[in-house]
Amino acid sequence: MNAADVTRDAFAMPLASPSYPPGPYRFVDREHLIVSYRTDIEAIEEAVPEPLEWAEPLVRLEFMRMAGGTGFGRYSGAAQTVPVSLNGQAGSYTHSMFLDVHAPISGGRELWGFPQKLAAPSLEVAHDVLIGALDYGPERVASASMGYKHASMEADLALAMLSEPGFLLKIIPHVDGTPRICELVRFFRRDIVVKGAWCAPASLELHPHALSRLDALPVRGVVSGVHILADFTLDLGEVVHDYLA
Repeated sequence: MNAADVTRDAFAMPLASPSYPPGPYRFVDREHLIVSYRTDIEAIEEAVPEPLEWAEPLVRLEFMRMAGGTGFGRYSGAAQTVPVSLNGQAGSYTHSMFLDVHAPISGGRELWGFPQKLAAPSLEVAHDVLIGALDYGPERVASASMGYKHASMEADLALAMLSEPGFLLKIIPHVDGTPRICELVRFFRRDIVVKGAWCAPASLELHPHALSRLDALPVRGVVSGVHILADFTLDLGEVVHDYLA
């Protein structure tokens, strides 16, 4: 294999058999439980990197069930995001994220910079309640509940939530351990089809854990619970700020 062969085939790690295929990545029947809550101002200031700006000490904890994402398969996830803005454009910054399958973890980290770690998130219906849970090893680190489909939510509101850009802090180290890439990345969901959206009373509890610091943004009061079922394409990202430039 010569150098031209390497650069031609160098899409992802490992070279001989990348853990995920090239995009775009389409998700069908992707289910979301999103609990919004208030936290401490000092915690938000510590969590959100410049040049992103925040207006209120709000956080969203989201539990996801991916029924079939092209290239990534069937898996579950949990993410902690903060509503932010960049140059007046509203969006959300992903502070932490957990998945239970290797392919989307490696793809998410390598391509976009999603701060994903391996854990055991879940989202399921238990009688009249939608339940989201996150276990890190044998320890429960987050649990949420929401009444199942109590009231319909306007599809336009759900579409607006999914249409907003996401912001990520992509970090890739050099071989000597210093940062090789340190960038703020923006991404969008495209071709969104909202199949259902509901709201209901919700609860959320976070537990301390050495390697899952969700509780660094503590719950000071639940604001809302939203349940969304949708299809969309996860678009590739763009660099909007280079911290090393």
